[in-house]
Amino acid sequence: MTAPKWTHHVTEITYQLFEAPTRQRIQDELDARGAQGWELVAVEHDPAILGTRLYFKRPA
Repeated sequence: MTAPKWTHHVTEITYQLFEAPTRQRIQDELDARGAQGWELVAVEHDPAILGTRLYFKRPA
């Protein structure tokens, strides 16, 4: 049996003073990627960038 092959994508959502709230921008990104067939597999908050990284995968 062959192991499945995956494509990966990382999105960084950083704090932006005059943009929509971070929570709304994360929700928008999750909705957009989900509509494209991406599956969220991990979330990482990084204080060094004042933001959050979203890690996605989907079959190659």
